[in-house]
Amino acid sequence: MHSMGLWAWLLVIVVSLAMLYPYVRIIRRTGHSGWWLITMFVPILNVIMLWVFAFVKWPAVDRTA
Repeated sequence: MHSMGLWAWLLVIVVSLAMLYPYVRIIRRTGHSGWWLITMFVPILNVIMLWVFAFVKWPAVDRTA
């Protein structure tokens, strides 16, 4: 089996960070801390937090209304 080289790992890290940036922006727009993104990496907790963000009132929406 072929293992990933250094350049492949660097590419994975760069692409992963590029994908996480929009998620942090979305979470911040909801009025929550960007640190909530950490829950995305915890199995089962990530699904629960997806449902929480989908159905809970967003503080940022309450401020603009």
